[in-house]
Amino acid sequence: MAEYSNTTYSCRSCRNPLASGADLLSKSFLAKSGKAFLFSQAKNIVEGPKEKKLLITGLFKTADIHCSICGQVLGWKYLKAYDIKQKFKEGKFIIERAKIVKEYD
Repeated sequence: MAEYSNTTYSCRSCRNPLASGADLLSKSFLAKSGKAFLFSQAKNIVEGPKEKKLLITGLFKTADIHCSICGQVLGWKYLKAYDIKQKFKEGKFIIERAKIVKEYD
C-alpha cells in the first residue's frame, strides 16, 4: 500500500503517533466501535493484561492496547491464534477507526 507511506495514524484524543501508513495491512476489520484497521506494527502504546477472547473469527489470546500518553483504549494485539487459518494475525495490532486520525507528513 505505497500510497499510505507518508501517512501517520495518531490517537484521536491526544495526537500521539501510533502507526505508519506503511504498516497498514487491512481496513476490513471490525471492533467494538465499528470499523478497525490491522497494522503490522504499532508504537507509543502500552499493552494490557493477556486474555483469551472469542472473536468473530475464533478464539485468540490478546492484550488490549492503550495510548502511552492519554491511556485511551485503542484496540488490541493478537498474541496467539488457536485456529491455524488465523495464525497470520499473531503479533499484529487492531486499532479502532473511531480512536485514530490520519495525518500526513
